[in-house]
Amino acid sequence: MAFFSKLKDRLFKSSSRLDEGLDAIVEDGGEIIETLDEDKVIDTPSVIDPLPEPEPEPEPEPEPEPEPEPEPEPEPEPEPEPEPEPQRSGGLLGRLIGRSAPGQEMRRLVDDDMLEQLEELLIASDMGVETALRVTANIAETHMGRRLSSRQIKELLAREIARIMENVAKPMPLYPKKPQVVLVVGVNGSGKTTTIGKLASQFKAAGKQVVIAAGDTFRAAAVEQLQVWGDRAGVPVLTAAQGSDPASLAFDAMTRAEADGADLLMIDTAGRLQNRQDLMEELAKIVRVIRKKDETAPHNTLLVLDATTGQNALSQVDTFRKLADVSGLVMTKLDGTAKGGVLVALADKFGLPIHAIGVGEQIDDLAPFDPEEFAAALTGLQK
Repeated sequence: MAFFSKLKDRLFKSSSRLDEGLDAIVEDGGEIIETLDEDKVIDTPSVIDPLPEPEPEPEPEPEPEPEPEPEPEPEPEPEPEPEPEPQRSGGLLGRLIGRSAPGQEMRRLVDDDMLEQLEELLIASDMGVETALRVTANIAETHMGRRLSSRQIKELLAREIARIMENVAKPMPLYPKKPQVVLVVGVNGSGKTTTIGKLASQFKAAGKQVVIAAGDTFRAAAVEQLQVWGDRAGVPVLTAAQGSDPASLAFDAMTRAEADGADLLMIDTAGRLQNRQDLMEELAKIVRVIRKKDETAPHNTLLVLDATTGQNALSQVDTFRKLADVSGLVMTKLDGTAKGGVLVALADKFGLPIHAIGVGEQIDDLAPFDPEEFAAALTGLQK
């Protein structure tokens, strides 16, 4: 639950986009209604007992003197005209001014106009056109013609998102094969090196013997960063001379990990853009060389994605799947983007396992992916 709180706090850009957007949709065409429980039926008795007749009042005794003439009644003062209700304006101020009274709630009719606005909001949140259409169609199928509050819409949306993602929320599988080779790939700056360090530290804490291979032989900073993580976790980091062949390093690392009886060998790779054919061929060479040592390797190929890239993550997954046979995803930098919805689009389109998500630089800022917590955080719901 602690990670959910951190996730919700740090997903503020994504969640605020959806949260405020949904509030605005309800405010735009909604109206204040009494918030009776719609599912509760109030029974009215078929027979109503008649009220008892009132007892007759005693007749007054006649007055000895004639009654004086009644004074004319004063004219009633005119009732003051009711003050007009203030018009609600958009934004936070408008919502404060137009706040409904206790027992009332602003609700919006689910119709074609409302669904079109919802589609546009989901697309703007990087869920993609196909996913946005599917989500709104599911909501329309069950709630068309009903009036829903902002919170009810968020709950429906969170339920749809969790349903899409429940089948892809899987931890990285561990096999009895030693060493289990984990190849980590991704574009420049996606967070591969940091992710490897965090995973190695977590596996080490779980009792696994881990070896890291610094396969980004072209960037000295990546090697140094891995060595820092290795020292922190007590995990050996195998390196090679700068500019040397990364495929050769991967082969040597497998030999070393096998000799040491390591459970896991995590191989870092240089960041490469999916549209650079020469770099992608180099990655394919690493895979070919690894398979000369073990034809079943790599046993896991993790693609690390930077959430700030938005819809570009879709093309990255498509390309890396073809060349490196990606087996699972890790999404990083969800704390610095308003594009968290792209993870929903990825799950909907590719169905690849999402092993972990990251929302910061600390060791505990990388955690297993939980679809319900993610959906609640993305839509701004409290949990």
